[in-house]
Amino acid sequence: MATYVLIHGAAADAWYWGPLAAELRGRGHEVVAPDLPCDDDAAGLAEYADAAVAAVAAVGDGPGELVVVAHSFGGFTGPLVCARMPVDLLVMLHAQVPAPGETPGEWWENTGYWAARRESDRSRGVAEGAEEDERALFLHDTPAALAEELLAKHGRRQSATPFGTPWPLEAWPQVPTRYLLATGDRFFPPAFLRRHVEERLGFRPDEMPGDHLPMLGHPQELAERLEAYRAGL
Repeated sequence: MATYVLIHGAAADAWYWGPLAAELRGRGHEVVAPDLPCDDDAAGLAEYADAAVAAVAAVGDGPGELVVVAHSFGGFTGPLVCARMPVDLLVMLHAQVPAPGETPGEWWENTGYWAARRESDRSRGVAEGAEEDERALFLHDTPAALAEELLAKHGRRQSATPFGTPWPLEAWPQVPTRYLLATGDRFFPPAFLRRHVEERLGFRPDEMPGDHLPMLGHPQELAERLEAYRAGL
């Protein structure tokens, strides 16, 4: 049995991990999906990692094999958890890959995100400066009922505090790391992520179907991918 630690992204709670958590529990695993203090202006990246570590420590019989899955902005937190605990595997799920000393606020320009996003939007016929609604940008491949519930009940105010916090690690943690992107993600375009991952992690990411939240639209396939990564350790 493994313990999967699911780290959510910005401006959200851990609810969106529900379908994936059910798939993993159905395979006999423990799942820990902490709500990070994203609406707390006193909380930076260290406090986000504190919340995740505390949630793992609360697992009664011990975590067993430990797999951290970091989604989107959770990419800044997942490696910090790995630096504090004996993690067996880190999976970055179309996550931001930080560099030592870089703040999350600096990441966007440092990586060339905005230029890549404009190019991707143009290729999809989105006029420059046009604002897509959240469903079109993040949830176009998510079942309608789940998308509605997420948007109506599970959005949270995202504090700016962690975006000014330098990422504190001097190097990537010494933990086996995989990167998985969803080919339909419009927020983090796949072409951008392929380059970003190769530049910062030195390998090509794996790919699966889905939008920015494949844990809602493709939970079974995502669980199978995670289990295959774990089996390959």
